[in-house]
Amino acid sequence: MNWSTVPLQDLSDDFKKDIVDGPFGSNLKREDYQAKGNPVLKIQNIKEFRIEWKKIDCVSTSKFQQLKRHSYHQGDIVMTKLGDPLGVSAIVDRAGDGLIVADLVRIRAQKINSRFLCYCLNAPQTRTFINTQSKGATRPRVRITTVRELPIPVPPLAEQERIVGILDEAFEGIATATAHAERNLINAQELFQSVLQSTFEQRGEDWVETAIGKICDVKDGTHDSPKYVESGIPFVTQKNVTWDGLSFEKTRQISQKDHDSFYKRSNVSFGDVLISMIGANRGMACLVDDKRTFSIKNVGLFKACPELDSGFLLLYLKSPIAAKHVLSLSKGAAQGFIGLGALRVFPISLPPINQQKPIVKKLDAVAAETRRLEAIYQRKFDALAELKQSLLQRAFAGEL
Repeated sequence: MNWSTVPLQDLSDDFKKDIVDGPFGSNLKREDYQAKGNPVLKIQNIKEFRIEWKKIDCVSTSKFQQLKRHSYHQGDIVMTKLGDPLGVSAIVDRAGDGLIVADLVRIRAQKINSRFLCYCLNAPQTRTFINTQSKGATRPRVRITTVRELPIPVPPLAEQERIVGILDEAFEGIATATAHAERNLINAQELFQSVLQSTFEQRGEDWVETAIGKICDVKDGTHDSPKYVESGIPFVTQKNVTWDGLSFEKTRQISQKDHDSFYKRSNVSFGDVLISMIGANRGMACLVDDKRTFSIKNVGLFKACPELDSGFLLLYLKSPIAAKHVLSLSKGAAQGFIGLGALRVFPISLPPINQQKPIVKKLDAVAAETRRLEAIYQRKFDALAELKQSLLQRAFAGEL
């Protein structure tokens, strides 16, 4: 195999100018950003083999000229040097110049096929090397010198072009299959939402329009931030209320004394239904199906009661109808918030209690089928992702 392995910097005409990271934070501040001008690429914009051109901040022409050393143009490669995973790389596919932030690297390599290099940078071998050289426990990062010294396997140009042709064709097929799986997943989720919508719209004559607060006790947790302790009582926030249920991941701990104080307010217990009151998942609901003791913050709860099946209430709160009520009852422009008063007047159409459990049983069956389909499509996603990594592994081991 007529391949050589050279440092990345050897593939550039002038590596000090061609392989650079972004400016120090003090040179590019939040106040420098504006709606129009030269785009600024950030970590969240860099995906494997593609750049996400959404939510892009810009800088003025004068600021761009001041920081032009850290600029990119069409055809350059941009790589992440912070976060997990490290080394995610993509080719700039748009005309026009812009800047990168400090946690990215712009690569110009004149002595190698750019697409071949981009594939190589995203390959498992390169990622493994980068991670062995990383620093930092919570947010791994690599130095610009490490990026410049990355070992790159380099075959003759004709071989580079052959490998790129094979990978382009294979990855195009994988992208098509992935798009189909994504569409199928969305269809499954939309089907469940459609069933929820029709269930709570096409109510019977004996259904009653009322407010949840007239049926059961509605409370909320604290909105204060207590002092956290290393070992104590789990402190559940709105982030722990998820579509899949109550999560205790990444919960912080509070003292027994603080818990006792908060518990008097909420009295959260098994069988209650929780609802997020603030944040991106405002209105998300889950059932308390865990008997451990915990306190809540920025979370409302509907106490279990004989007149309202908790499962019925949970499914209603997950419906598109309830989502519209959450929006109409919320306050606050910067960060929406649905208050305790709004939760107490939250409207609901309610059938007699003896009809609620059969409805829950039917909807649970649809939900189970949706989860089954989601699991199938997730396995397809995983298999396609593994196939991409396997192809890259083989390509840069000289096995294609």
